[in-house]
Amino acid sequence: MVAARGSAIAAAIVVTAAPLAAQPAATADVCRPAAAPPAAAPRPVQYQVAFPNAAHHEAEVQVTFADVPRGRPLEVRMSRSSPGRYALHEFAKNVYDVRATDGQGRALRVTRPDPYGWTVAGHDGTVRVRYTIFGDRADGTYLAVDRTHAHMNMPATFMFARGLEQRPIRLTICAPDSSWTVATQLAPVQGDARTFSAPHLQYFMDSPTEVSDHETYTWPVTSGGRTQTIRLTLHHTGTRDEGARYAEMVKKVVAEQEGIFGELAAYDFGTYTFLADYLPWDDGDGMEHRNSTVVISSGSLAENAMGLLGTVSHEFFHSWNVERIRPQSLEPFDFERANMSGELWLAEGFTQYYGPLAIRRAGLTTDEQFVRTVAGTANAVINGPGRRYFSPVEMSQQAPFVDAARSIDPQNKANTFISYYTWGAGVALALDLELRTRGKSLDDFMRAMWAAYGKPQRNYAPVQGYTVADARRVLGQVAGDTAWANGFFARHVTGREAPDYAALLARAGILLRPAEPDVAWMGDVRWADEEGRVTLASSAIVGTPLYEAGLENGDRLVSVDGRPVSSAADVTAALEGHRPGDRVPLVFESRGSTRNAMVTLAASPRLEGVLFEDAGRPVTEEIRQFRAAWLGSRAK
Repeated sequence: MVAARGSAIAAAIVVTAAPLAAQPAATADVCRPAAAPPAAAPRPVQYQVAFPNAAHHEAEVQVTFADVPRGRPLEVRMSRSSPGRYALHEFAKNVYDVRATDGQGRALRVTRPDPYGWTVAGHDGTVRVRYTIFGDRADGTYLAVDRTHAHMNMPATFMFARGLEQRPIRLTICAPDSSWTVATQLAPVQGDARTFSAPHLQYFMDSPTEVSDHETYTWPVTSGGRTQTIRLTLHHTGTRDEGARYAEMVKKVVAEQEGIFGELAAYDFGTYTFLADYLPWDDGDGMEHRNSTVVISSGSLAENAMGLLGTVSHEFFHSWNVERIRPQSLEPFDFERANMSGELWLAEGFTQYYGPLAIRRAGLTTDEQFVRTVAGTANAVINGPGRRYFSPVEMSQQAPFVDAARSIDPQNKANTFISYYTWGAGVALALDLELRTRGKSLDDFMRAMWAAYGKPQRNYAPVQGYTVADARRVLGQVAGDTAWANGFFARHVTGREAPDYAALLARAGILLRPAEPDVAWMGDVRWADEEGRVTLASSAIVGTPLYEAGLENGDRLVSVDGRPVSSAADVTAALEGHRPGDRVPLVFESRGSTRNAMVTLAASPRLEGVLFEDAGRPVTEEIRQFRAAWLGSRAK
């Protein structure tokens, strides 16, 4: 029995703590690892990590590669990509002081063939590499080390060796503080609270690890003929009462999502872990992994528990969708290049749709709140200029350029890109409402995808991934109408057509209408005020009055309708009294020249969603039953 920390909550959830033993200062071997298993072929790759200079964001890593073929140099690499991310992230830039020795402790020559790797020659079959790595970004992608924790994304922290990817792995963690404990999906090594194992590199790199003084909430869930443990580890500055209440909310979301699929996934070691880190100096992120997820934010439970829960709901849905119902294009994941997929509209977009839906079904938000979410999705798809250029499949293939990717040159993404999260959620919304008129639902489709591509997986083996064609085929089977499924995909998945959201939402008693039909509008842009100068600080959007007038990012607006402007408020004031259709003169400066233009004002195309009862429309019994079937609880 584990003693509870903090106030009492539901009996099914317990709070635990199991501090690591105090560790001595780091030695040349970083720390003493657990005893290796008896000699076998192959011997595990042995990692050790310590944080003697945590105050300055450094980790000291040692990795031992045994049974390396003699006479052949060992190629040691740093990842360029990370599971759940699709752009390149050059983790090698944070590595320095790289040294190597052989099994006898003799120094080995290390050369640098390219920016991402090191070659070690002249070894005796054992290569021990030591290095220092800097990390100060707490999110789902990078490494963060400071006085409060070590938050490790494995590709950002640990080197690997080409040719040894199938070796088992052991990781020993030396915490700088005896109160710090380890939270990870890695399997604990019996008898040593500091050492963990992975079956191979793919699993190891997919296993983020938090080392800190955190709270742990656990509860059992029995489904699919097995009982498994859900674990929420919470590193934050809030109170234990806040943590306990949050754990109850997470528990409800887990139950709702279990109801969608009819069972939890079979977690490889019987436990699923939420690695929640909510600290003022963190960055915001959510990153899915096979048996865990990182949910991280600078926000607090006191101020934004519901917002943080939204990330939890999204990421937990990934334990089915993308981690097990996995695109063929992402398997196996390649750590040395960008990983492109045309299925992210389903993998990420459908997950984006189900995140808030599960929260609504759990009774933690209202119909009105959920309607605002789906109306925002419909609005983004209908009015997104990017539909002119790419379909949802093609938008998914843009991920290497937009998924936290960095570049310094200006881009035209405001006009050419709609996030595959958003457009995919829009596809999911339309498909769910369409299927419900056919006596089915998107839940049925997800269960069918689970049965075909997710549930058959066992023991972290390589998956049988799906393609766009496979998803189309499964939809035809679920709907009992292959021709209709093919048509839906042709229009809305491989095509660029926006669904008729107004008609679809009306079936649920939701009115989709213009938000400001009588307000004069030039475009949704940002104006920058600086010393009496008003500058366009965002891209002009194709089709808007400002775009047609020729204004672009960086241009200075001098006057509107003959009125000088020196602040963004002056722009708004100049449009007051005008109506859509009015023509207004503009004067602006663009790269050294003064230009005059006439702008034809328009009504904003922005849409809003309103429940029929709030719009004064009748709500029939058929609508009530439709809503109940759509938004009602699925929890057992």
